[in-house]
Amino acid sequence: MSEQSVSRRRALAARWLGVGLASVVSIVTLGLGATGRLTLYISPESVWFACAAAVVTLAAAIWSCTLPLGAESDHGHDHGHDHGHADAEGEPPSARRAFATAGTVTGGVIASGVVIAALVLPPASLSVELAMSRAGEQTALFAGADDVTLGVADTSTFGVGDWASVFASATNTAAYDGKAVSLTGFVTPADADGVNLTRLVITHCVIDAQTATLPVTIDDGEFKTGQWVQVEGTVTADADGRLHVDPTSVTPIDEPGDPYEY
Repeated sequence: MSEQSVSRRRALAARWLGVGLASVVSIVTLGLGATGRLTLYISPESVWFACAAAVVTLAAAIWSCTLPLGAESDHGHDHGHDHGHADAEGEPPSARRAFATAGTVTGGVIASGVVIAALVLPPASLSVELAMSRAGEQTALFAGADDVTLGVADTSTFGVGDWASVFASATNTAAYDGKAVSLTGFVTPADADGVNLTRLVITHCVIDAQTATLPVTIDDGEFKTGQWVQVEGTVTADADGRLHVDPTSVTPIDEPGDPYEY
């Protein structure tokens, strides 16, 4: 194989690892944004920023294609010295190049696999198993917790995450006894009687997802783990002051288009 052919292949590989992967990620981002499914990965407030960044990246990628193939690797190299000499550790340049090539190939294969999977596989929400594994990692204090503590919040707008803050932090639980709730979430096992109504709450993206759970007095064999339900009922304080949801109706539903709270 000629040196020119090898150089061309290296240039094509470098362009794929740079411009190619960035372009595919940008296309996937814009496609998810156009179909409303980007919120499966980031919060709605971040969608505009992600789509704008994708447009800028695509514009830069198109511009870069006007450069001659391999031009991006013609800068920043010292062509005049040290060819064929060992480094300070006695390792010859050929060995360093071999290690560098192996690292580049390995990283390129992994990055390409991840990007192609994002392009081919259908977008999906975080799994029920992940939500269960993160349950109990820390006290559930989500947005609005300060208002909840001060008792000035309108509980009629609360979701699972907001009520999880109340259940975890309220010192005067009697103040919430009898409050009506209408909540959507999926069923997970509880340590005590009943089940938990569970929802993943994200701040910026799915990486920071936290699990919010509420104890609900439903027979633990009535619904399978992971079943999405719509719960209507009231918040009830036990004799020991602990809160739980006492449902008047529990309706099985399909997973909503936006499965997270924010």
